[in-house]
Amino acid sequence: MTDRKCALLLFSKPPIAGMVKTRLTRERGGILTPEQAAEFFRRSLYDVSELCMHALYQLQAENDAARAADPSVDAVTYEFYVSTTPADNVDLMRKTYDAIGPWPMEIHYLTDAGSTFDDHFDDAFAQLFALGFDTVVSVGGDIPTLPKDHIVQAFQWLDYFRSLGTPGFVQAPCQECGTSLVGWCKETPMDNQGVYYNVDGRAALDAYVEKLKAAGIPSAYLAPVADIDEKTDLAHAISCLRAIEEAAPHQGLFVPRRVLDWIDFVGFKVTTPPNENHDPRQYIDE
Repeated sequence: MTDRKCALLLFSKPPIAGMVKTRLTRERGGILTPEQAAEFFRRSLYDVSELCMHALYQLQAENDAARAADPSVDAVTYEFYVSTTPADNVDLMRKTYDAIGPWPMEIHYLTDAGSTFDDHFDDAFAQLFALGFDTVVSVGGDIPTLPKDHIVQAFQWLDYFRSLGTPGFVQAPCQECGTSLVGWCKETPMDNQGVYYNVDGRAALDAYVEKLKAAGIPSAYLAPVADIDEKTDLAHAISCLRAIEEAAPHQGLFVPRRVLDWIDFVGFKVTTPPNENHDPRQYIDE
């Protein structure tokens, strides 16, 4: 039996007005004030964090049950980490979480460093691997429609690839050729260099695929999860969140209650104009 540690990494900035979700603000073509944008992100951060903790609890329970049935099964511990920058923001992030605590799991904090987003992301992964974690799955705080099963399946796929002796990679795209979830093992020959912010015109998803092919890394693909940067993203999310809420009693889905309550409080309703830009229908409509 081997003792193993897995980490869920939430990579995020604190929800400070004027610093987060600025493309949702009126100054940049959106519909929110900077304070509303920060409040939306704060609530999304809370909902995504709670969902991740529920997933980690499920994984922990499954491992505990497997070990009870077979003591030779590896003992796995799942932990929840938040990484932010600079160091002063750690206290702000801690206060953000403490404001509505206690939480279902202990929250650990990191400060990531670097000269680019790719550097910061790599640094957070490297710190966790140095702390003894053999598997890391990372998400952002702006994906309130994230399914809990994505977190569960991400760790399960990485565990499966490890069992084959070929440490792998897992990803879920966002809606614009980027990613909403990525994860890999300590032994996986993967990094984030040249991936984000399209510095050479290459989408993040394509950059990862190129790295996977070049190194022969096995990978798992999960269904896309939209992040929320633009007002159209927010409209799409509102409709999806309503559908999640409606289906939850039948499917056992996690409902992002804090974001939904904020939407109701603000009074947002999604409307779409009549669409005349479609294929001809005179041959099929009576």
